[in-house]
Amino acid sequence: MSLELYNTTRRDIPLEKLERAVREVVSGEGHEILSIVAVYCGDRLIHRINREFLGHDYPTDTITFRYNSGREIEGEFYVSLDTIAANAGIFGSGFEDELLRVTVHSVLHLAGYADRTDGERSMMRDREDRYLAQLQQDHI
Repeated sequence: MSLELYNTTRRDIPLEKLERAVREVVSGEGHEILSIVAVYCGDRLIHRINREFLGHDYPTDTITFRYNSGREIEGEFYVSLDTIAANAGIFGSGFEDELLRVTVHSVLHLAGYADRTDGERSMMRDREDRYLAQLQQDHI
């Protein structure tokens, strides 16, 4: 069981809080961690990954790769702190709140959720809200 979180930027982020959130969502979805790597980066890196692997020529908030199927999760996700900061301003949320939401969103992708349709997006948003409320109640 391996969970590694990396911050490749100079921005200070609450890695311990994010790690607890990852573990909470994985457990809450009935999964276990085989190996998860989370990389908190800037727009330049996530833009390059988005272009090279998904064919999209723009930065995004998160990109998730799952390498296996089943109960044990092996995968990685990238989160752009630049996009998180911009979106926090657009949505009127704090940076840390948006960072936590996108981290939960990324883990839900690893757990098998998709967000291609309105229905899928609605389901993911409901799960995100549930976990964020739970995490807030647990004071993480």
